[in-house]
Amino acid sequence: MIAIYPGSFDPITLGHLDIIERGSQLFSQVIVAVLRNPNKTPLFSVQQRLEQIRQSTTHLDNVEIDAFEGLTVEYATRSKAKVLLRGLRAISDFEVELQMAHTNKTLSTEIETVFLATSNEYSFLSSSVVKEIARFGGSINHLVPPHVALDTYKCFTHNQTVSNPIKTDTTEVTPLNSSPNKREM
Repeated sequence: MIAIYPGSFDPITLGHLDIIERGSQLFSQVIVAVLRNPNKTPLFSVQQRLEQIRQSTTHLDNVEIDAFEGLTVEYATRSKAKVLLRGLRAISDFEVELQMAHTNKTLSTEIETVFLATSNEYSFLSSSVVKEIARFGGSINHLVPPHVALDTYKCFTHNQTVSNPIKTDTTEVTPLNSSPNKREM
């Protein structure tokens, strides 16, 4: 059975990867589908996000990466998927996700939504949190894959001073310095 894991993934986090890896054990194929949302101004282009996800999932043979516009259920139907895979971090996520699942069911009775509870260590994690920490110079190395951390730091270096390189397994990733008057998470 094919499952679609839709989202903006701007950027992909270790929490997203947790859901992808666990979903790949439950379904014969998982398509990680990056939504092109004209109402959002993303940090990374769709192409950059696709590449970040590809690099992060090379160890998973049954995971495919794609992008789409429009309704998720229409994309799922075109992809011959029967399941929308969604991660839940908190009760507030559940309310929004349940409403979306019910709405999707009115659009296609053939598509089911399956919720996976996020692993405890990622229950606080979102792409927005990652971007805010990086924007104010904090380390995100424990929140995203190394190549994504590097890409994210590069986005914020144009107007800040870079210092304190942090070594990772594959690359040197440098967080940005925060000035004392900036709020940091």
